[in-house]
Amino acid sequence: MKTQESAVSNPTVLANSVNRKKQITAILNKYGIVFIFIAMCILMSILSPAFLNVNNLINVVRQISFIGIVAMGMTMVIITTGIDLSPGSVIALVSVIAASYAHPGEYPLFVPLAIGMAIGAAAGFINGAISAKGKIPPFIATLGMMTAARGLALLYSDGRPIGNLSESFMFIGKGTIAGIPFPILIFIVMGIISHIMLSQMRFGKYTYAIGGNEQAARICGIPVDRYKIMIFTYAGLLAGIAGLMLTARISAGQPSLGLMYELDAIAAAVIGGTSLNGGIGTIPGTMIGALIIGVLNNGLDLMNVSSYWQQILKGAIIVAAVLLDSRKNKKA
Repeated sequence: MKTQESAVSNPTVLANSVNRKKQITAILNKYGIVFIFIAMCILMSILSPAFLNVNNLINVVRQISFIGIVAMGMTMVIITTGIDLSPGSVIALVSVIAASYAHPGEYPLFVPLAIGMAIGAAAGFINGAISAKGKIPPFIATLGMMTAARGLALLYSDGRPIGNLSESFMFIGKGTIAGIPFPILIFIVMGIISHIMLSQMRFGKYTYAIGGNEQAARICGIPVDRYKIMIFTYAGLLAGIAGLMLTARISAGQPSLGLMYELDAIAAAVIGGTSLNGGIGTIPGTMIGALIIGVLNNGLDLMNVSSYWQQILKGAIIVAAVLLDSRKNKKA
């Protein structure tokens, strides 16, 4: 009798154990980045008590809001197995041109804002059109835009900063509402909009389909080229918004603005779980990835760690995130 019971119970216990392991794995895959973020915050608070100061925490989020907005567009591009190397240069181009229309008493506020967003969207549209219609790899197409946009920014400004900006324009980067810095509010709003686009709308479904299997997406009737152009255009628009915010933050249009922002945006997306193989990625994950970068930079600054070491650690984290993604894909 006992032998029969054990024979029946052992498979049940084994099945329950396997199910528990699957559940734990699923939770870690879904919320692992959140656990890492919480653990990093706890570690930084132990190593530097000043980290948990409210003003410091607000400063961390404000600092990453610029990169975080760019990273949202980068996430969508990477989901389609693409890459965008141009956001930093687009930010510089937006900065100098928008600043020249943001002098006190010359134009209404919506003029520099509309110009900045239009320039960003136009740059993204060109990237998408060259890549999708010209059948040129996104790496090359956006590399060309990276070089050209930076050159245009230097040419337009004669290599000099453009200052004397209106108070209403500078509010975008320096103002607060109910004690919350305006850049943080824009970061949250754009995060919500981008998340809805990617998770609830046809735009997002097609984005994932293109990244999962572009050929299959074409066979299913998805207008792949059109959506690739739309994705790059939206990414460019977000870079334009970030450029406006940064310009307002530093009170000047700078042709050197945005250097290395594309790499930080890629890092935030990859750390947040976006797969370089395409088809996988979320906006909340990218936002947390940006926060992890911000917490790391801020914590190391508080501990007076050299900026050179910070770059090394950031690079190591990116490589580790890609290795984990690669192992996960092999198991799948």
